[in-house]
Amino acid sequence: MKIAVEGCCHGELDKIYETIAYLEKKEAVKVDLLLCCGDFQAVRNEGDLKCMAVPAKYRTMQTFYKYYSGEKKAPVLTIFIGGNHEASNHLQELSYGGWVAPNIYYLGYAGVVRYKGIRIGGLSGIFKSHDYRRGHHEFPPYNPETLRSVYHVRNIEVFKLKQISMPVDIFLSHDWPRGIYHHGPTEDLLRKKKFLRHEVESNCLGSPAAAELMEHLQPSYWFSAHLHVKFAALKQHPPKPNAAPRATKFLSLDKCLPYREFLQIVDVPERAGSSDNLEYDPEWLAILKATNDLQRTTPHPWNPPENNGLHERWDFTVSEEALMNVVEQLSGELAISENFSRTVPPYDPSSPQYHAAPSYHANPQTTELCATLGLTDLYTQAGQASDMSGAQDCLREEEDDTQSYDEPSEYMTDISSTSNSFNPDEITIEDEWEEEEGKEEPKSSADPKPPCGDTHTPYHMVLPPPKLEASPIPMSPLLDLPPPCHSTPTVPRLSPSDMAGEGFLKRTSNEAGDTGSRTTTPRIKRRNQIIYATVEGDCDE
Repeated sequence: MKIAVEGCCHGELDKIYETIAYLEKKEAVKVDLLLCCGDFQAVRNEGDLKCMAVPAKYRTMQTFYKYYSGEKKAPVLTIFIGGNHEASNHLQELSYGGWVAPNIYYLGYAGVVRYKGIRIGGLSGIFKSHDYRRGHHEFPPYNPETLRSVYHVRNIEVFKLKQISMPVDIFLSHDWPRGIYHHGPTEDLLRKKKFLRHEVESNCLGSPAAAELMEHLQPSYWFSAHLHVKFAALKQHPPKPNAAPRATKFLSLDKCLPYREFLQIVDVPERAGSSDNLEYDPEWLAILKATNDLQRTTPHPWNPPENNGLHERWDFTVSEEALMNVVEQLSGELAISENFSRTVPPYDPSSPQYHAAPSYHANPQTTELCATLGLTDLYTQAGQASDMSGAQDCLREEEDDTQSYDEPSEYMTDISSTSNSFNPDEITIEDEWEEEEGKEEPKSSADPKPPCGDTHTPYHMVLPPPKLEASPIPMSPLLDLPPPCHSTPTVPRLSPSDMAGEGFLKRTSNEAGDTGSRTTTPRIKRRNQIIYATVEGDCDE
């Protein structure tokens, strides 16, 4: 089975599907599945734009709305996770996953599905220690704090994923597992992204939660994005009891821009006799049922149960009987119903609604799944809590009282308590989004800018030499991509006056750096490739 893997989508669905079609024609192959590693931007209309954490002047519709409205249909089954630039009100409707458009499936806060016998898991969002132990309390309209915290990974999702005992083939995360850069060509990475050197050498780049999951799940493949650079690694795992040693092939890809390595096709053997439909994973659904009572929609910190004598149950791995009960509740039908339905009107280019307020609706897909399995609709519950108690105001007061930004993390490698201005997991959005697409200057006369249609993207995954003995990974020739052009419609951006009073996140002067930090954020030219400064206030964007 040929799987196309894409880094940060940033709403450029038209361009991504055009690139896949070009590669299929050029190489006489058929792509079976597309995996997108976050920043998908499933923006349906102008109201959704106000729920996406990007500077207001960069809020544009892009092209997802065409697939949501039915104007277009995804030509290949697409599965994606959330990143840190999303229409959060839309994705929150589908906390357990679901169709955001025909043939485009979101994995939820965390999820596992099966396609042609391949188990595909994922974790949405990025890691931030001060929100890690909270519940999913956010609900639109978001304030400046919840606009960001809504996409932060929570420990309950990691705890659920750690209950998986059966092998996982592919796993997706937006930010990198911490330490993975030590298992590949580290110096090549640092030549491309010089500002990452301190974080790499101090081993504080990436998500400690994702690193923990990689050690537990040991999937065959792990795909990420976020840092907008291509990087491959091979992680050899210590053998588990009564099991052969396993290795994980890691690949991170760039964002969808001309002359960038944002797409790669990987061959993964499908399992004979498996269904051609996208299917629920029985073990994952059984885990959701078993852990349902642990879920909360409050901002109060929570720790998962441990074997310390204080909890009646701490092991939520599921039995064969629990798996069979789930299959029975689904009437033996594991295929995910193609039950997509629109919950808000789609964007209409002929009649823009610049002042449209963010909308929030229960999604029929989530309602149906919760009713079938006895799960809690987290989005609906968070909305009820918000209506009854003013949860957003309470959250601001609590953060003022407790100084939650200094809350120590359970991860010893986390540096959130030692630096308020350095956050290596995230990106300074202003510089990142001001790159002029397709106008990168050549490094030297010996390294000219590639001609139109000559973007070099390897067809198969190219892995570095392993640190330990492992089977060699086959190489394959480079492919040419189609001429670089973007498919973003020429939609007028919302003016500052349109944004006023609508809860938009604005960049303030003190977001550029912290005078008490280790270093100040460098001023970066618009067309430079160095785009990773790590400032607490902005890098969350």
